[in-house]
Amino acid sequence: MRNIGLGVLALIVLGIAFHHILNAYEQVKFPPIGQMIEVDGGKMHVFEKGTGDNTIVLLSGLGTSAPALDFEPLINELSKENKVVVVEGFGYGWSDSTNKERTVKRIVEELRTALKKSGIVGPYVLMPHSMSGIYSLYYANQYPNEVKAIVGNDLTLPQAVAYFEEEVPDTPPYLSYLAPAGIARIMTVMAPKDFLPKAPEGVYSKKTLAAIKSFAARKTYNVNVVDEANHIKQNIAATEALRHPENMPMLIFMKKDDRVREDGKSIASFYQTQLTAHPASKLIALEGHHYLHWTLSKEMSGQIKDFLASIAAH
Repeated sequence: MRNIGLGVLALIVLGIAFHHILNAYEQVKFPPIGQMIEVDGGKMHVFEKGTGDNTIVLLSGLGTSAPALDFEPLINELSKENKVVVVEGFGYGWSDSTNKERTVKRIVEELRTALKKSGIVGPYVLMPHSMSGIYSLYYANQYPNEVKAIVGNDLTLPQAVAYFEEEVPDTPPYLSYLAPAGIARIMTVMAPKDFLPKAPEGVYSKKTLAAIKSFAARKTYNVNVVDEANHIKQNIAATEALRHPENMPMLIFMKKDDRVREDGKSIASFYQTQLTAHPASKLIALEGHHYLHWTLSKEMSGQIKDFLASIAAH
């Protein structure tokens, strides 16, 4: 029995060692596609593409391992007429990890610093996906002169918790060991489709998909992602009293959901309460995944073009 235990332990140690060898290899195989910017003692990855009158900053949702790659189809469409920027937060993509707490204030300040140090000037069109809606809301309130408009990509907003009377679950801290122990890599081998964009063949190149899978193995549930998840309650408490400035144009894309509760509340009715009074503000429901940009980037880009033109007309 003792020999069996030692054998199992040896296999675990070898597996972890092999995982870290692969990590080193993949870091060379998939070099950064953007700039590495020094922010608060670490380096953040900033990718930009395209030129135009508008600078659209794409903000990723919680746990998206490689934002600059995940947003690829949306970047390709939007960059035809705009400057498009992706700032990968600490713990994401090519960015370093950090020992700083993942509070909304710190995340927004890191984002802002990365943009400034990259020479990317505002005002910006912030396009948050999912959880980053909380961060864009905070940014728009702290620095309204730096935000031209908000384009929500099935975004999360702090007021939803009270509106739907829901609880925010905690994330078990042990999940932060999945990546360094190589368990996340095993998961990507056993169920690779669970870690890749659910998009038709050809939307993402094979090289991009291989890189996304690599980042999933290295970054899934890393210590920063788990800490960010465990700060959701705190970050909601810090922002639930905030509203987007009423004169700020706001376009919200939502995953179509026809469910209506007995009290008449729905996802659409909630988003309607969050739209600003600007004449260009509107809500658009699309048939798709929570990651709408995986399959609907062309349609979204067209709607954004019309939205930006409407802002200019007003």
